[in-house]
Amino acid sequence: QVQVVESGGGLVQAGDSLMLSCAASGLTFSKFSMGWSRQAPGKEREHVAGIEWTFGSTNYADFAKGRFTISRDSAENTIYLQMNNLKPDDTAVYYCAVRPYGYDDYWGQGTQVTVSS
Repeated sequence: QVQVVESGGGLVQAGDSLMLSCAASGLTFSKFSMGWSRQAPGKEREHVAGIEWTFGSTNYADFAKGRFTISRDSAENTIYLQMNNLKPDDTAVYYCAVRPYGYDDYWGQGTQVTVSS
């Protein structure tokens, strides 16, 4: 059974940095990607960044480019999201997902990030 667990959220001030972690277990897929999405109060969930597992290619939402970096530790089935120069608009619940090709996504419970001005 696939399990996805996020950690690392918290309350920070504008301009601060924060690193989120996401550990996945029970992965038996040959091809998959992992990624981060976020959902702010009253808004729809939006894509933040993703990483293809085999080759490590990455993609970012426009708002994340230049400030956020996604990375992976293949041995630990873990991905990270380094967030720099955080802004109040980055306040949201951040969710991690395992996206196996041809199968449904697996989501974690989310971790709250709050950025005060």
